Parts: sequence; structure tokens; C-alpha cells
Amino acid sequence: MHHMDPEMKRCIEECLDCYGVCLSNAIGHCLEMGGEHTAKKHFTLMMACAEICRTAAHFMLIGSEHHKHVCAECAEICTQCADDCERVGDMAECVEACRRCAESCRRMAA
Repeated sequence: MHHMDPEMKRCIEECLDCYGVCLSNAIGHCLEMGGEHTAKKHFTLMMACAEICRTAAHFMLIGSEHHKHVCAECAEICTQCADDCERVGDMAECVEACRRCAESCRRMAA
């Protein structure tokens, strides 16, 4: 990453971390738990969260000026995902990753 603003570099790391955490928790934890963890709305939100995080990182990595819009949406979805994972319970890793990513993306979108 050549001459990248440290705040953007950190946001990319938070996004990629959240992408991995959401995806691995959805597949490795939620599918095993069943019940509320696999309710369509919750599972879809986790998949959407993983994908918007990956997309936000991608936009920043390629230096697209549209990254601010994508980061704003990412912050919104991450916040929603964190709240829902908190509601479902037993998903602390996801909640923390989503909150960190949301905070970082909010700063990038500002």
C-alpha cells in the first residue's frame, strides 16, 4: 500500500477483519447453533455485512473516490449487524469486530 493515509490503512484492516469474522461466524458458529442464529433476517444481515466490508476495503485499496459512500453504508450495516448479533447472543467476537469497523468507516466517510 503505497503512500496510504494511516487512517485509511487502519480502516482497510478493520474492514477485512470484520469480513472474515462475520463470514466465519455465520458459517462456523451460526449454522452449528441453528435457531435464532439461522433466522433468515439475521443470517442475511451477516452475509450482507461481510460483503459490504469486503467491498469497502476494495474501494479504498483501489483508491476510488467513491469509498466515502461505500464506507458510510458499511458503517450503517456493521452497526445493524452488531446490534443484531448482540440481540441473538453468544456472538461477542462479531459484535466487537462490527463495532470497530463501523467506527473506522464512519471516520472515513466523514
